[in-house]
Amino acid sequence: MKGYFWGSCSVVLVSAAQLLMKWGMMHLPPLGDYRLWFASANIGPIFFLMGGLTAYVCSTGFWFMTLRRLPLNKAYPLLSLSYILVATCALMIPEFDEHFTLSQLIGEMLIFIGLLLISLPE
Repeated sequence: MKGYFWGSCSVVLVSAAQLLMKWGMMHLPPLGDYRLWFASANIGPIFFLMGGLTAYVCSTGFWFMTLRRLPLNKAYPLLSLSYILVATCALMIPEFDEHFTLSQLIGEMLIFIGLLLISLPE
């Protein structure tokens, strides 16, 4: 059971990392415009990027703990939860301007059903 706890922590952190880095990249000046980089006093996006990278590193640590406690064929499918979590959270953040589609819902449902089928006891 501890393996699933560590795996869930890893999924939540990797999903947070994706969202933080998306927000940070949306608010950074274009990479090719060096004048804006040096003239800009807004360091908030850099903190979001660094927070996302930190969340990735922490997620990797939790993933190591998951791999110690679960067989790989049970642990690896947990990562697919991050697809559902990121897509759902991105829809809830108005600034991301994501649009909900029926095909997205069907895809997320198929991922979830697949995960349930893989995780069922033998």
